[in-house]
Amino acid sequence: MSAKHSPRVGHVHLRVSDLDRAIAFYEGILGFTVTQRAGSGAAFLAAGDYHHHIGLNTWESLGAAPPPAGHTGLYHSAFLYPDRKALADVFARVVAAGIPIDGAADHGVSEAIYLRDPDENGVEIYIDKPTSDWPRNADDNLRMVNARLDLDSILALADTPSQN
Repeated sequence: MSAKHSPRVGHVHLRVSDLDRAIAFYEGILGFTVTQRAGSGAAFLAAGDYHHHIGLNTWESLGAAPPPAGHTGLYHSAFLYPDRKALADVFARVVAAGIPIDGAADHGVSEAIYLRDPDENGVEIYIDKPTSDWPRNADDNLRMVNARLDLDSILALADTPSQN
């Protein structure tokens, strides 16, 4: 399939237990913008001028508990930020909000920080490294890694004060 005909990821739609709490996280912490609310049961958020990248609804989940660990479902959604400074600013908001970090890694191709939204959905916030810097093996295939990511060096770039 040519790149011209390849699919792209359009959006992620999540069931949440509290719509306003979910909007506060995705808009107030991660930096998305609400593009539409559908009554009290759903909202759509975007990065930039797209109709939506994230859908949130309580249609079948109002007040519900997160799914138990060890079940199938969403592992995480990943949100790509334009540069290390933008990642630092969102990470500082995460820290200031007291949101626990599940992990962080330098994958060789990207720098990623892992956390959970208020409904325990996995979230990755990350930046890509320049493709010319991506690690490759002798056959020129990608060789992603899980190296330590220096979170303090990222946080030091933030304009937003954190309570670290």
